[in-house]
Amino acid sequence: MKICILSRNKDLYSTNRLMEAGAERGHDVRVIDPLRCYMTITSHKPSINFKGEPLEGYHAVIPRIGASITFFGTAVVRQFEMQGVYSVNESVAISRSRDKLRSLQLLARKGIGLPVTGFAHSTQYTNDLIDLAGGAPLVIKLLEGTQGVGVVLAETQNAAVSVIEAFRGLKTNILVQEFIKEANSQDLRCFVVGNKVVAAMMRTGREGDFRSNIHRGGSAKKVKITPEERSTAVRAAQIMGLNVAGVDILRANHGPVVMEVNSSPGLKGIEEASGKDIAGLVIDFIEKNAQPGKNKTRGRG
Repeated sequence: MKICILSRNKDLYSTNRLMEAGAERGHDVRVIDPLRCYMTITSHKPSINFKGEPLEGYHAVIPRIGASITFFGTAVVRQFEMQGVYSVNESVAISRSRDKLRSLQLLARKGIGLPVTGFAHSTQYTNDLIDLAGGAPLVIKLLEGTQGVGVVLAETQNAAVSVIEAFRGLKTNILVQEFIKEANSQDLRCFVVGNKVVAAMMRTGREGDFRSNIHRGGSAKKVKITPEERSTAVRAAQIMGLNVAGVDILRANHGPVVMEVNSSPGLKGIEEASGKDIAGLVIDFIEKNAQPGKNKTRGRG
């Protein structure tokens, strides 16, 4: 099978592991930088080119699209879909999951547990918005932030008002969210492949930091999750339309709440914590599912 990994850097751990896993199973795997691709959009034969060469004959594509290149990256994935190439995560699903507000609205509509979240454009009713989200302490997030960047814990009402007004002064979109104190700076990363959680880890923030992201200095260990947490993670990935996803869950007193659904979850932390060959499980999923025209949207979204 001929597989294309869309990634800006072939030396990244996740990209390299997927290459190794594919090669071990006898596949022809190539890493393509999506920003170096260029496309012709026609009705009869849409094409993708890379360094003067047409990208043809691929059976599957694995998008590893960074948040900063979502717009162009998903356009490249969509072009592959138009050619009938199977995409592990489709362009529509990636775009859906990257829009924090849209993803939360979709999850809420399907009854997934979420922290109480507020969203507003005007600062005229900031105090009311804070009250609706449960009051201080409160988590304030930039919609465009990733890996814990642009996430602030406001411990008092005055601090929350100041942060919200400062962010809005920069003309950025923000969410305000209930602070789940009982989570103790810990969250669960559930790695979903297909219709099941194949591995899970508990992430703990470094001392003094409520954020548990490993990129922010947090640590991770293997954890046993409950059937409810497992079901929540799988449902959240399916609602987004993702076949491969990292679902971040907090353990609240009233049950699991989903913080985010990641369409390009890193492999390093989860493989080290679980001891499992996650990259191999992704390739196994492709082997079972990659068929011409099997994409749900076929590039239409």
